[in-house]
Amino acid sequence: MSEATRIILVRHGETHWNREARIQGYHANSPLTDTGVAQARAVAARLAEEGIDALYASDAGRTLQTVEPIAAATGLPATHEAGVRERNYGIFEGRTFAEVEEVFPEEFQKYRMRDPHYAIDGGESAVQFRDRIVAALAEIARRHAGKRSVVVTHGGVIGALYRVSLDMPMDAPRVYATRNASLNRFRFDAGRWVLEVWGDVAHLDGEDSLDDA
Repeated sequence: MSEATRIILVRHGETHWNREARIQGYHANSPLTDTGVAQARAVAARLAEEGIDALYASDAGRTLQTVEPIAAATGLPATHEAGVRERNYGIFEGRTFAEVEEVFPEEFQKYRMRDPHYAIDGGESAVQFRDRIVAALAEIARRHAGKRSVVVTHGGVIGALYRVSLDMPMDAPRVYATRNASLNRFRFDAGRWVLEVWGDVAHLDGEDSLDDA
């Protein structure tokens, strides 16, 4: 039997906009806080002991900043992959949800209804987002069949794969946390995703790790 293909999804370190509960999304970005930088270094030290075979990162600034110490610690070059960027939130990006509700009340109400096919103006629907990231992650798994890869990405990406692996509908209530600098382990087996470990933050030694609410 061939060895299983495994992918570890790592959420980027804490950003200033995470602290402000501001929507970053596909285009918008905020740099890591000092805590986020420390989280990235802690992830790097943890992964240096894992024996990983390939390293990827979304090409957003916050993920590139997170992957730098991981690349240095593992000796692996980081391949930048736009397919695992965060969901495109269109006109919502750069604002808090309170601001979105005030400025775009109709769009906000549609978003709150959790219709998986509703695309925010200038953005993408939950289904479009899921299909994009599943295709990108499946391609990474195929490139490194039987190996272990790390992908530094975003809370929405990790949450979407959680739903896929558990056959959870995209419009189901959110019952999970995707914390900054968490390790989330999946197995890709015969075209299906299997969740093995969720939300591992043991390397953070009790540091505050924000959820991607």
